[in-house]
Parts: sequence; structure tokens; C-alpha cells
Amino acid sequence: MVGKEKLVMIYFLINIVVVNFAWAEEDEVINPSELEMFVDELPDMPRIKGFNFAHDSPVPTNLTIGMYQKLWKFHRDLPATPVFAYGTTKENATVPGPTIEALHGIHTHIKWINYLPSKHILPWDPTIPTATPHKRKGIPTVVHLHGGVDEPQSDGHSGAWFTARFKDRGPSWTRKTYNYHNLQHPGTLWYHDHAMGLTRVNLLAGLVGAYVIRQPSLERPLGLPYDEEFDRPLVVFDRSFNKDGSIYMDPKGNNPTIHPQWQPEYFGDAIVVNGKAWPYMTVRRRRYRFRIINASNARFFNFSIDNGLKFVHVGSDSTYIEKPVTTSSFVLAPSEIADVVVDFSKSKSKSAILTNSAAYPYPSGDQVNAANSKVMKFIIKSEHEADSSTIPKKLIKYPPPSLSAMGALTRHIALYEYTSPIDEPTHLYINGLSYEAPATETPKVGTTEIWNVINLTEDNHPLHIHLGLFVVLDQTELVDVDKFKECMSKYNDAIKCGVHKYAVGRKTEVPAHEKGWKNVFKMMPGHITKIHVRFSYIHSNESYPFDATAEPGYVYHCHILDHEDNAMMRPLKFTH
Repeated sequence: MVGKEKLVMIYFLINIVVVNFAWAEEDEVINPSELEMFVDELPDMPRIKGFNFAHDSPVPTNLTIGMYQKLWKFHRDLPATPVFAYGTTKENATVPGPTIEALHGIHTHIKWINYLPSKHILPWDPTIPTATPHKRKGIPTVVHLHGGVDEPQSDGHSGAWFTARFKDRGPSWTRKTYNYHNLQHPGTLWYHDHAMGLTRVNLLAGLVGAYVIRQPSLERPLGLPYDEEFDRPLVVFDRSFNKDGSIYMDPKGNNPTIHPQWQPEYFGDAIVVNGKAWPYMTVRRRRYRFRIINASNARFFNFSIDNGLKFVHVGSDSTYIEKPVTTSSFVLAPSEIADVVVDFSKSKSKSAILTNSAAYPYPSGDQVNAANSKVMKFIIKSEHEADSSTIPKKLIKYPPPSLSAMGALTRHIALYEYTSPIDEPTHLYINGLSYEAPATETPKVGTTEIWNVINLTEDNHPLHIHLGLFVVLDQTELVDVDKFKECMSKYNDAIKCGVHKYAVGRKTEVPAHEKGWKNVFKMMPGHITKIHVRFSYIHSNESYPFDATAEPGYVYHCHILDHEDNAMMRPLKFTH
């Protein structure tokens, strides 16, 4: 970096240090105990149909959804604060954005338009790989449909960013309107920003929303709660707030001489559901279906209900599971989705609180406190009523992974953390490679592979693979992990380091409700996790109707957003 580029970077570094100093001096973080819980009613986000009707038959539709800066109240007693919000207009934009409801087999075309101003509402860090407008103006954004099985030009590649009204575009930008095929299995997805190096701050600002693919002919016979009143997405995340209501993000990096702002994880004190901190929901004594999306940057949740009500799992991430699974509690990582039914007719009390007990960072960090141990409250009506919904003994069975195919290509995927002399993280890599390094994962379209994911860090990393879905086969503890890490640090070669002689520790059982097809899974620290990845439709084994080998390709990454941004993400390039 020389000449003009060096001067620009120096300018940005000086600018961010000055701005961050102002943030640190002027803002006061509110103590969450000052905010009363359960005073705001849970919103049901606006619902947008991703299809139209012609002669009583569903047909593809074209939607235009913008990204706007507007004011939003997260709590009754907090002032309205600037956020970034999705919506068809600025007036109806919300945090989270509207729930988009699509139909299986009917395309949805969405033109995503950036109306954001030139200055971000949160501090960001130019010393990590970051989308940078050529004219140094505007906030880069790009939308990824998480769990979508779609062409690379519509996947929301991190380099396909664009600024307000497409004035500036990233190196991988391809088109204004995205085509979502909706040819995959029915289930719950979510959309969010995916701009390089800005994902964590753009999501913190509010750029998240739910997306549901329905297939009535397949789903209605199951008898599960299906109507809007009883089938509710819950988008859950954590935030801290300043006394003026604004979102708080630490403006100082953990290694300020290296990264003036970047921190390894963001944790907020308040738990927000559908845009309100600790909301309440009045429910009838009957079954409800909740599609719970963990849209946090880094916080894991261990959900339970304080009055003993149980969860009946019917889906995990974007797919149904084969049979319902009942649990008293379950862990949900950032970007994971739990599709559960709760039967409030079984409650012996008139209220219930959805609680959280997951340490942060997970699994060995701080224990929850009074604020982040509560999620939301259910107020249960007294009257019992007839409930036509049921929970069937069997749900949807997809063809199992073909484990007998010995020809399946096997890969080893190692997760690394790098630290400074003061033992603070500086960056995180996959297979010891930066994001910019040439792709090393180049699967053939329509094939299946075995990935052995080796977690050499102390954190649990939720790994997300774009386009591909996978089944977790097993998780095995590594023995003599320090010796193995020493070898891997030297050679970065699992085979050369004899991974099989270290992967002989205790096995951890995959939870029953997570044994189906996933697009995210929790990679335990000090373990090797074996997954079977399929690069075709799981419900039919058919290949894709689009060219998955086209540019800009896909990616896979850790979905702790602070890790993904710096730079625990790698390209995924398909071949014929």
C-alpha cells in the first residue's frame, strides 16, 4: 500500500479513532435493571407474500424492498433511536424486517435497494477486510437469504455489495434484482446483510428478517399450527443501549493498536424479540408454532420455559425433521433456527417466561445475569378452547445421506484463532488461509462430500455452508490437543499431523432434534466434527436448475459475525 491508498487508510484510521473517542466520551450505557421487563407487546412483523395469483393460481411476483435509516423504539421507556430497517417503504420498515412468505415452486424476485446515508450509526473498523466504496462514501450492503438454495448471483456474496441507489458496487456485484427459486423443501429461512467486514455492524443496526417457504399440499396434512395467529416467527437477538436509546457498541478494540474497533464477540445486556426488549405475548390455551431465529452476533441461547412447559421440535434450520422430538431445553447458536410447538393448554399457571441459561462466550464464558437470563413472557388466557391442530407421529422424511458411497471426497477443515502478545485475538482463519486466498474447496455440483471440521480454538463456532446442506455424523474429542495444535500450527496439514491418532477421545451425541439436515451446526472446541455435505436438493437428489459454477460463487464461514468479519470465511467454488 503506497501513495494515495496509504493516505486514504491513514485518514480512515484517524477518523475512526476520533469518532470512537467521541462515542466513548458522550454515550452512557444504560443499566438494564432500569428497564422494566414485559411491558411491550410482542409485534408480529408485517407479512409480505412472495407470490401473486393469476386465475386462482400462484405465479411469481416482483417485490422491491429497501434499506432505510429511521427511528425505532426498542422499549417503552427508551427514546426512539436510529436503526437500519428493511421495508417496502420507509414508513413501514421494521426491525426485524417484514416476514416474506414464499410458495414452494413459485419464484420470488426481489429488488433490494439501499437508501442508507453516507455515515454509519455504529463504529466500524477499516483494518479488517472491509467493503470500501471507491468514492469513500456510502454504507455498503448486500442481502443473503440464509438457507436459500439459489444461483450465486442471488446469494448475497460478500463482495457483491452496493451503496445507496447502486452508486457504488463491489467487485462481485452482478445484478439489482435477485431470483429466489423456492424449489427447495418447505421451511424457515432468514435474510440479513452480508457485506464484507460490515456484517456485524449492519446486523446490529437492524438488517435482519424472516423468510418462510410454504408447501400447503405437503404441510397442511401434518396438522401442525399453520394459520398466522398461531404460527409465529420469533427473531431473537441481544443489544445494549445508551441512555438516549441508541444501540451501544464498544468503540474500542481489544487490540487497539492493531484494530481500533474490532472486538472478538459482541454481547448485549437486553434480549430483544421481534424488535422489542423482553416483550410479552398473550396466548390462548392451545398449541402455537414458533420459528425461533437466533439473529445475535455471538450470543448462544439455552432456551427453557420456567413453568415446565416443553418444546416439541418439528424442524431444525430450514428443514423438517423426521419425527417430533420433545425437549425441556435446547441450545441455539447464532443463525440457527428451531421450529418448535408449545402447547399452552398444558400450563398449570397463567403465565410462563421463556428463559436463557447459556454462558457467553459459549460454552465457557460468563454466566447469565438477571437481564439476559429472561427472553420474553407468555400471558396465558384462562379459558380452554378446542384446538384442531395436532402433532403427528411422523413429519417429513428426506432421503438419508448415502454413507455407503466410499468414493465421497473427504476434506479436513481446521478452525484457527490468532492472538497478539497480550493474548487477545487478532483474527481467525479457516485452514490457516485468509478470505482472499484462492478457493481450496471446489466441490462438483450434485456430489456429496465428507467434511471433518477440526476446532482448534476455545470457542464453539457455528459453521454455515452456503447452498449446501449437511447431516452431522459424529463429534469426537481430540486428545493431546496442545500437541496436535502445535503440529497444525507448523504444518497446517491434518493428515501429516496424524489427526486420526488424536481423534480418539469421547464422542458427543448429536441431539435428536438436530440429526436431520442442517445448514448450521455448533463446532465444539477441541473436537473434530464429521459432516456429510450434499450439493443437490435433499428432498429429490436432483441437481440445481441454475449454474452453481457461475461467478461470484459462494462462501462458508463461522456465523459468529465478529469472527466472520475478521476473517473466518472462505470461498466455495463449484465445478462441473
